[in-house]
Amino acid sequence: MAAGSGEVLLEVDGAVAVVTLNAPSRRNALTPAMARELIGLFDEVDARPEVGALVVRAVGKSFCAGGDVKVLTDAGRDPAEPTAYEGMSAIYDSFYRLGQVKVPTIAAVRGSAVGAGMNMLLATDLRIVARDARLLCGFLKRGMHPGGGHFVILSRLIGREAAAAMALFGEEINGDRARELGLAWESVDDADVEKRALELAARVAADPELARVAVGNFRKEAVGGAVGWDVAMQFERPAQMWSMRRSAG
Repeated sequence: MAAGSGEVLLEVDGAVAVVTLNAPSRRNALTPAMARELIGLFDEVDARPEVGALVVRAVGKSFCAGGDVKVLTDAGRDPAEPTAYEGMSAIYDSFYRLGQVKVPTIAAVRGSAVGAGMNMLLATDLRIVARDARLLCGFLKRGMHPGGGHFVILSRLIGREAAAAMALFGEEINGDRARELGLAWESVDDADVEKRALELAARVAADPELARVAVGNFRKEAVGGAVGWDVAMQFERPAQMWSMRRSAG
């Protein structure tokens, strides 16, 4: 099954959904229309109980170059103007919505990821990146303050020092460095990125119902932060008992 416009595509193969950013002529930079469609596709993934994992990938030489330049320029002229405000909000909402998708998510990252593109990959549960990928926060370089909760979602993966180096001081890293810092699970050859991401997705998607319950609690305990061991046990107990009862049945 395939859906979506030319710039955003959704394919479902068995229990694995794949969302593809397909605007290579502008390096997959996000427009409000593209962001709104992404949100709609994530809603569709959630509505399909047979889906147990989602891979986000991109066509072309860039994973995502951030927000579209025209959108950013227009917003800079008058950020409070309703159209500009709503457009930027849609872009923020797209990667935030990715972080709320009800199945485990993987970013398959090739080429460059900048600004909002970094936020997109940071919103997923796991990242597989090309060794020669170029990862750059890039907000300050554009004369912009980071947006979309960037400091939070970056620092919770790589810590304060590395987050400061990237987000404040403009350090760019490749895929191997991303793996070393904990920003990615694996760095592989460019040609192997999507294959590896789909392999991992198929593994967790083998039991879609369990995958959805498990990732919900994973995010509460490990991603949301500040959850004590005692609270984590309470999150996990009913889910574990449910899974045991289901298996026994």
